[in-house]
Amino acid sequence: MKLTKHGHACVRLEKDGATLVIDPGGLTEESALEGADAILITHEHFDHLEVKRLGGLASGVRIWTCAAVAAQLEGLSAKVNIVGEGDSFTAAGFEVGVAGREHAKVWPEMPPVQNIGFLIDGEVFHPGDSFTVPGAPVGTLLTPTGGPWMKAAEMLDYLKAVNPRRAFSIHDGLYNDVGLGLVDGLLDLSAKQQGGDFRRLKPGESYVIEG
Repeated sequence: MKLTKHGHACVRLEKDGATLVIDPGGLTEESALEGADAILITHEHFDHLEVKRLGGLASGVRIWTCAAVAAQLEGLSAKVNIVGEGDSFTAAGFEVGVAGREHAKVWPEMPPVQNIGFLIDGEVFHPGDSFTVPGAPVGTLLTPTGGPWMKAAEMLDYLKAVNPRRAFSIHDGLYNDVGLGLVDGLLDLSAKQQGGDFRRLKPGESYVIEG
């Protein structure tokens, strides 16, 4: 399986000629959707969901997401499927499990929106904007590394809680070069402590997950 990092929280997964795209939001380049066979969306925030862009999808493309997002996608030519925690399905040949229910708290007085995470082929977990620990081992964690709802210590604790073999940074589109340098240093520190391969892929950079 080939994993390619795109802007902010978006990744593309490719295998056997099929392409699965996760969270192609407003901070992601439009090319991330080119050739997509299926799309997964974790929640409704603009940096994960851009409704206008999805309006141009071909009718054969299918989308899986939570109920709150699906309500915003009525009228799309693409077929929209509503899923929630504990569900499983096949999307473009990828086996997907759903874990999590809510976005991490930004502020106690701000009610959290729906947020679901996706475990793909029992290997790659995208939590959206949450620190959900799925009820299964994770080989590759797409770990959030920045945002108004988190701090660095929570990222490090999350890496320990999931304990993946490898982890790649997502949700890093708000950083400047100084902030990205901080992310790199923290991932390197955690990797040395846990004995994993933790790092930040640049937009457009790929990694092939073997086996």
